[in-house]
Amino acid sequence: MDPETEDVLSTVGARLRTLRRERGITLAEVSVTTGISESTLSRLESGQRRATLELLLPLSRIYRVPLDDLVGAPRTGDPRIHLKPIERFGMTFIPLSRDPGGVHAFKMIIPARSEPLEPELKTHEGGEWLYVLSGRLRLVLGDRDMTLPPGEAAQFDTSLPHWLGSADGRAVELMILFGVHGLQTHVH
Repeated sequence: MDPETEDVLSTVGARLRTLRRERGITLAEVSVTTGISESTLSRLESGQRRATLELLLPLSRIYRVPLDDLVGAPRTGDPRIHLKPIERFGMTFIPLSRDPGGVHAFKMIIPARSEPLEPELKTHEGGEWLYVLSGRLRLVLGDRDMTLPPGEAAQFDTSLPHWLGSADGRAVELMILFGVHGLQTHVH
């Protein structure tokens, strides 16, 4: 095996251990969910067992990360472009577009919370279109308070006071298109 591949495989165990600990789950819980024995999982994490695709696939699903992240694979595509997530207002915005003068596309993640947030309505120039991917979005527009389940979309002028949050305390994922000078979507 070439040294580069050996280096990549030698770091898999530490990544697996870190992911499991970050999620606060035990080897026993991972074993029950994946069907991989605790001893195999322990040996993987300690580097005593080599990772295989058959072991990594169920682990990538339980940890909800791409296989590339588990093995530390180099990024593909244009090496000059690495759009980094933006943390704002307690939410994560992942840029999906780079055109500074056009429409901005984001995947937005509203984290789960044990205590509901009180809406703080904001205004700014522009227009927004959103589509709920998962979770239940609470959308407050002026004096309207709505809950949007997965598959629902909304479009509004951002000069109208608005707020986005979780309707039930669970995480929400959505796609957002934002245009500085307003946004009009055309559905055909």
